[in-house]
Amino acid sequence: MVVTISGLPGSGTSTVARRLAPLLGIDHLDGGSVFRAMAAERGLALPEFAALAEQDDRIDRDLDARLAERARAGAVVLESRLAGWLVSEAGIDALRVWIDCDERVRAERVAARDGGSAAVTQQLNRDREASERRRYWDYYGIDLRDLAAYDLVLDSSERTPDELIDEILAAARERLA
Repeated sequence: MVVTISGLPGSGTSTVARRLAPLLGIDHLDGGSVFRAMAAERGLALPEFAALAEQDDRIDRDLDARLAERARAGAVVLESRLAGWLVSEAGIDALRVWIDCDERVRAERVAARDGGSAAVTQQLNRDREASERRRYWDYYGIDLRDLAAYDLVLDSSERTPDELIDEILAAARERLA
């Protein structure tokens, strides 16, 4: 089984994916870890590598190819912004989940995790999301606001990770039945 978990920063994708994988008895791979490994392969700090990615589409394409390759092997919870789109485009059978969340709540979560103020974090999130939207549209013709690729869209604004996981597990069981 392949399950993809996607969402914007602070929506809870990491928490959900990390907790979901052992419940399904499968691996977890997050795109952020792969991106950090790619930066290390080049000997670059993450901010430098992210800036380079904005100028060089090969970085995103390499990242996405690595993620799709892992999804083809099966038995994984794949977590990345484009995971649902990647498996759809590659024709990989998967349960594709998008976790939505109120922008303010996401900023508060990221600020609590990384430090800083929620107001500053909210603007940083907006800038990052605008950059990603441009890149994904330019590279793949994918509009991140289009959730058509997802089987399940959940909102984490007022729900716990466990509530989301329960709903994903139910959808996974139904899919396997």
